[in-house]
Amino acid sequence: MENSKRGGVDLKRSFIGVYSTLKSELLNDPSFEWTDASVKWVERMLDYNVPGGKLNRGLSVIDSYSLLKEGKDVSENEIFQGSTLGWCIEWLQAYFLVLDDIMDNSHTRRGQPCWFRVPEVGLVAVNDGILLRNHISRILKNHFREKPYYADLLDLFNEVEYQTACGQMIDLISTSEGAKDLANFSESLHRRIVQYKTAYYSFYLPVACALLMAGEKLDNHKNVKDLLIDMGIYFQVQDDYLDCFGEPEKIGKIGTDIEDFKCSWLVVKALELSNKEQKKIIYEHYGKENPEDVAKIKSLYSELNLQGLFAEYESKSYEKLTKSIESHPSKAVQAVLKSFLSKIYKRQK
Repeated sequence: MENSKRGGVDLKRSFIGVYSTLKSELLNDPSFEWTDASVKWVERMLDYNVPGGKLNRGLSVIDSYSLLKEGKDVSENEIFQGSTLGWCIEWLQAYFLVLDDIMDNSHTRRGQPCWFRVPEVGLVAVNDGILLRNHISRILKNHFREKPYYADLLDLFNEVEYQTACGQMIDLISTSEGAKDLANFSESLHRRIVQYKTAYYSFYLPVACALLMAGEKLDNHKNVKDLLIDMGIYFQVQDDYLDCFGEPEKIGKIGTDIEDFKCSWLVVKALELSNKEQKKIIYEHYGKENPEDVAKIKSLYSELNLQGLFAEYESKSYEKLTKSIESHPSKAVQAVLKSFLSKIYKRQK
């Protein structure tokens, strides 16, 4: 994503600067008696897990807030507050990913070993995940306690965390050893997993934070939420596609959806389109770790032209989303939604 600039200020540079401030506050939190060892551990854990991604979710808060201001200057204090909320989302993302990687037994994340794979870390990573979640509450309390929308912010983060955990549960129980049944995989199951596991925190949460900062009531923006959920589903279908067909160097991880028996858009479509013989291949080889099994599934995906089907899906989704955005009565909200869509359309990572 290109650096966002509003009023000549490089928001990405200032956003990254805010991370150091928040980290320093957390490492000096008066509620705990810090030792050199604990400071060193938490600082290393934070630097390894929080700022290493593309930062799109976090940057989207201040970017969206700037667009909602419709050309009015954004003060340094507003930039700091928007960036702080953005970092709360990045902290939430880090918390989810640290624990998600343990549950999925993953190997790499963002081009480096998963945190729990670092030799001296192991399952201490579970507690680190809990710490990451608790840091969000500390940050919100430190910087937003006096704001009229403080209670709404806490509700928002709690609600979105709950929805994401429920999405993770649906994902895990549909792919766990005892429940491995491809007959359960459907487009509606895929949509539910994605809506709860990804769309709320990746798409709705940044815009909801910006709306609260702008003095808006979230209950008045249900149509925006619905649109962002649809955008999040489109984003996850892209993710499913890139997991199989993307280049690991570009996407920052080695895709394992086939080995992990994931209810991916690709396998849902393959089951829908395949004949009896092709279905037999899916049932025999999907969810196996052997590279030969994975290769057979990928070969079948190509045979069914899922690349072409994805290109068609992407084009139709973009058209439908653009039409919905342009029907929104507020030009400022339209600008926010268009900004989101432009960042993900035809992405390669």
